Amino acid sequence: MKVIYFLVAILALASSIVSAYDPSPLQDFCVATNETNGVYVNGKFCKHPNLTIPEDFFRHVEPGSTANQLGLGLSPVNVAQLPGLNTLGVSMSRIDYAPKGLNPPHTHPRGTEMLMVMEGTLFVGFVSSNQDNNRLFSKVLNKGDVFVFPIGLIHFQYNVGKGNAVAITAFSSQNAGVIGISSAVFLSTPPIPSEILAKGFQVGQNVIDEFR
Repeated sequence: MKVIYFLVAILALASSIVSAYDPSPLQDFCVATNETNGVYVNGKFCKHPNLTIPEDFFRHVEPGSTANQLGLGLSPVNVAQLPGLNTLGVSMSRIDYAPKGLNPPHTHPRGTEMLMVMEGTLFVGFVSSNQDNNRLFSKVLNKGDVFVFPIGLIHFQYNVGKGNAVAITAFSSQNAGVIGISSAVFLSTPPIPSEILAKGFQVGQNVIDEFR
């Protein structure tokens, strides 16, 4: 009887882990479409399999423009850009960094991220949760190096090399989502009251107003 209880507990645990991520598909593919006469699966309507074409699974990725304040160019490839990813539980992106280019602190609420440096040198890191005393795990990466950012944790990348840098990232979700820390806190809609932020950060409201 104890063995049965143990097996039930393991099954329940496994089910809870699986449900925390993109569900496993029950078909070969389910290409996303905007047409509402398809089957609704995982947040998207699916194209009829007989109408699926090779282009549903293909996308050419161009370098992103770094002509901005952050010196950062993002070229995402998730289900929004590549409909064939629907229900497959993976996505990726290309990131271009100008010298001193920064991908500022952010999180991905629905996916773990793996990053591989294709060119240049990046300083990367993530911060663990309060439970782990908010430790910073950081590393300087060069071409060919890989780093993992656990799901939901705040992380960043900064180009510390003299030239441009390029990285390829992979996610454990067809759409991992992104929450920019500074924009979420200071530029939410409607805004978080300055009094709350001032007390939370233990600074004067004038400091909060300057951030905004």
